[in-house]
Amino acid sequence: MDEEARSFLEKFVEEFPAALGENSPLPVTPLSRKVTMDELPGESLDLGLRLLAVRGAPTVFSALLCQAALSKLLQDDLSPFSCPQDNDGDEEEEGKVILLESGAVQRLFLNKLIGVALFWHQKALQPLLYHPQLRPCSVHAIKNSRRKMEDKHLALPEFNQLFGIKDGVDRAYYAVFDGHGGVDAATYTVTHLHVALSKQETLQSDAATAFKTAFKLTDDMFRLKAKRERLRSGSTGVAVLIQGQELTVSWLGDSQAMLVRNGQDVTLMDPHKPEREDEKQRIEDLGGCITFMGCWRVNGTYAVSRAIGDFDQKPYVSGDADCTTVQLTGDEDYILLACDGFFDTVKPSEVPDLVLQALQHQDDPEGGEAPQQLPEEINGLKVAQQLLLS
Repeated sequence: MDEEARSFLEKFVEEFPAALGENSPLPVTPLSRKVTMDELPGESLDLGLRLLAVRGAPTVFSALLCQAALSKLLQDDLSPFSCPQDNDGDEEEEGKVILLESGAVQRLFLNKLIGVALFWHQKALQPLLYHPQLRPCSVHAIKNSRRKMEDKHLALPEFNQLFGIKDGVDRAYYAVFDGHGGVDAATYTVTHLHVALSKQETLQSDAATAFKTAFKLTDDMFRLKAKRERLRSGSTGVAVLIQGQELTVSWLGDSQAMLVRNGQDVTLMDPHKPEREDEKQRIEDLGGCITFMGCWRVNGTYAVSRAIGDFDQKPYVSGDADCTTVQLTGDEDYILLACDGFFDTVKPSEVPDLVLQALQHQDDPEGGEAPQQLPEEINGLKVAQQLLLS
């Protein structure tokens, strides 16, 4: 067993020497009060990773531990955790949605996680940890003048370990989600999109199709939650999957990804904006309209033409993602993912010099002032994520 993991495990079993009691408070709060079976994997993995991250667990070890615990949880009969069915006639056309009491079922998940940790600690049977290809990642996120931060991001170089994928193909997943009208849609997407992606049979052979299906499934799942809980929010998003020497980018709305290769910016995608001619035509063909109210808006409401959520304006605000795939040749510097707050302020052609200045400042041997994560020229933006590929 990796020494760092062993050291963490010893501390963890000291804190959790036995399963949580029925009346013991949960050490971390679940995202929801009720979950469907489809939502359970994403919410359980989120819960486990948050629990382990604040305790300094090695990230690969966290992924392996959460995957093992989730696997055990899904083998159990979870019907005792079902919520009583409402008989108000307000049921989904697809049939009744079985809801589970989140607090109770997540207590069981945490006890599975504690049980796996205790077993690995006692038997030292945890297999040698596989460390994914090193991809340094820098994250910068501020909310500006907004009351709440509505953006979310996820960096998951341990994609295979989290989902128990053992096909010999190295994978890493990164995503940025720009919420509007509340944080619910962004939180939901950052929790479930990568889970849906991992389940797609076409993941290895056709990652673009896998991504499109995963976005559609996530939007459909959020529709049910939004109806149950009367949620009104949306989120654009951009996600990338590095799979071997292949890079697949998938996006909804105006969040973007750009590649820098040999110090030059490379366009990977065309963001979805209402004023884009093909988006305008699509919306008008559906009977909608694009109007200018300080910015171009769909039916005078949302300033995005594709998003997770925004169900009051579906199908005009589409939930269908676009994708593109490029082959990595080894001369890539990094890929940057960011919401529109970044790209409305910084031109893609300006990014290579700005990032280079930031990196040089961080490496200054004279030890000047403490460096900011991004240069002052782009300080004040909502979310930016820089993923170094080499």
